[in-house]
Amino acid sequence: MPADLAVIGLGHHGLPLAQAATAAGVATVGFDTDPRPVAELAAGRPPVDGSLTASEIRRMLSGGFRATTSPVELGRVRTAVLCAPTPLGPDGALDLTAVADAARALAARLRPHTTVVLESPVPPGTTEGLLRELLEDGSGLRAGRDFHLAYSPGRVDPGTRPGPAGVPKVIGGLTPACTESAAAFYGRFTDKVVRARGPREAETVKLLETNFRHVNIALVNEMAVLCHELGVDLWDVIRCAETKPFGFQAFRPGPGVGGHGVPVEHLGAHGPLRLVELAGQVNQRMPRYVVQRAAALLNEHGKSARGARVLLLGITYKPDLADREGSPADEIAGRLMDLGAAVSFHDPHVPDWRVRDLPVPRADSLYEAAAHADLTVLLQHHRVYDLQGLAVKAQLLLDTRGATPAGTAHRL
Repeated sequence: MPADLAVIGLGHHGLPLAQAATAAGVATVGFDTDPRPVAELAAGRPPVDGSLTASEIRRMLSGGFRATTSPVELGRVRTAVLCAPTPLGPDGALDLTAVADAARALAARLRPHTTVVLESPVPPGTTEGLLRELLEDGSGLRAGRDFHLAYSPGRVDPGTRPGPAGVPKVIGGLTPACTESAAAFYGRFTDKVVRARGPREAETVKLLETNFRHVNIALVNEMAVLCHELGVDLWDVIRCAETKPFGFQAFRPGPGVGGHGVPVEHLGAHGPLRLVELAGQVNQRMPRYVVQRAAALLNEHGKSARGARVLLLGITYKPDLADREGSPADEIAGRLMDLGAAVSFHDPHVPDWRVRDLPVPRADSLYEAAAHADLTVLLQHHRVYDLQGLAVKAQLLLDTRGATPAGTAHRL
């Protein structure tokens, strides 16, 4: 059966897009060069990051969705959306290798009148520069004349239900006609479309949104360190400050910043974004600070970190999900091991965990493990955790999320 849409890249951005399109009746094919996610989806198994459930995958398949590694499928669609990953490279800039590979695969089969949209996080100028060049050179077609080209920043909040229908979609096309073609496509399953002036503006929207989160988390993380030194309850400060109806948005500190949206500090010839660079340094220090607080608490209670039994609760980057992308738990566990602590963990969403290629013991009985541990550290607040009961059972509890009732635990 021919498809209307090809989603290229079946990761945390591409799969929710494919789900939304399929649910709206858009005949969709998912393409990925990695056979593993394709095989898992074809078998009806959900992704390990928990972005979709097994029942949602089954509904996609029954709605006609197909996953494939065959690039032939890319030449049979009216719309192609590139959702390739763009991790940070060694130089701190986004690595566009996967985007370029996806563009070449599509270019070899690109037909006239196709609408091509890039959703991957990229530096401003990528759509009308690298992507346009690869598509035109590989197909012999001209963007804006023979096919439509646009950028739309991916806006995925993993674990949220429902999907992207209620999230406004920003679109910036190479030409006004490109913008309208992409808007017509997204309008089939998105409630609101926001037209940007062009692809560079749309690309910079993603840059601003991601960096906004990291800069504000860095600010509140610095406040957490300061407030601890001053003997001030930061969580009460935030509770009061967020009553201000203007000029303030509440962010909360934590043991580190995880997730797929990485801050972009370096923009090639344009140099670093200094504030974002500083924010990254603050956030990267938080796992080390948590370990320092843990060691200090043990010392205050007459125990050394060496030989101490430390239980880590919640090792995912976000509550109630199995996704561990960027989670600070790995670094925290490694640093505790360096101090000689015996580390174990509990997480209802993670069956096994390895740090530095070594298995970390998993606690089956939460309260029994907390009672046995010299120190319990809450890294992620999953809904299943009864924190009042945990505070009673644990010998010593460090709460990095401010989730425990005031006075029942030591908070970050």
